[in-house]
Amino acid sequence: MNEVKTQEAPAALVTGAGRRIGAAIAEHLHQAGFQVVVHYHHSREAAEKLIEKLNEKRPASAYCIQADLAVRAQAQRLITDTVDYCGRLDLLVNNASLFLKTAPDFVADDVLQQLFVTNVQAPLWLSQAAYTHLDKQQGAIINITDTHAERPLRGYSVYCQTKAALAMQTQSLALEFAPRVRVNAVAPGAIIWPENENTLNDTKKKQIIEKTLLKCHGNPLYVAQAVLALAQNPFITGQTLRVDGGRGL
Repeated sequence: MNEVKTQEAPAALVTGAGRRIGAAIAEHLHQAGFQVVVHYHHSREAAEKLIEKLNEKRPASAYCIQADLAVRAQAQRLITDTVDYCGRLDLLVNNASLFLKTAPDFVADDVLQQLFVTNVQAPLWLSQAAYTHLDKQQGAIINITDTHAERPLRGYSVYCQTKAALAMQTQSLALEFAPRVRVNAVAPGAIIWPENENTLNDTKKKQIIEKTLLKCHGNPLYVAQAVLALAQNPFITGQTLRVDGGRGL
């Protein structure tokens, strides 16, 4: 059970933060002085280990909350619970995402819905629910998109479409939420290799690195650094920062 305490430190909610890029973002923000709420759906053990680690460094500064973001009421409850724990909300990082392969000629309706609800609708629900709390702090929203929002990836057509929609959502909400709430995005490139059915063989990994100008694979910390930079800069909104080693060129 999380201990509820109100603190003066700024508060950040990072969705899908139990593992991988989300965990790196949460840890980096915490290191920068934020209270951090780690959202998870299935990765309970990883999320609990992460907040235990963070709270050892600074007691009562990190919390974890489970929610299925495909359910609008749970997404809205996540914002309410975050404010209850921290007493405020300064930064929302919409990192949670589904990365699913789809056939070129047919996509089942349930898969289509899963991708769009998780990657597009859930960030919108969270952003709308967070707006009044962020407005009080002149806070920010940062969406984690993808370099493939601009350049499609074969076999992942619907996923790419959802990230393109999230990129436009970033610009649209920046316009709607100005002047007190800034909305930006970070678009990772080859930062962390995909898992499970999306796993790449060594040949494919080498090809990706060869197409990257800096000739190396990225690191989740690089995305976390970009998130913090956008969160701290008060004169940037409606922008997408690529963290792709130059591969987009």
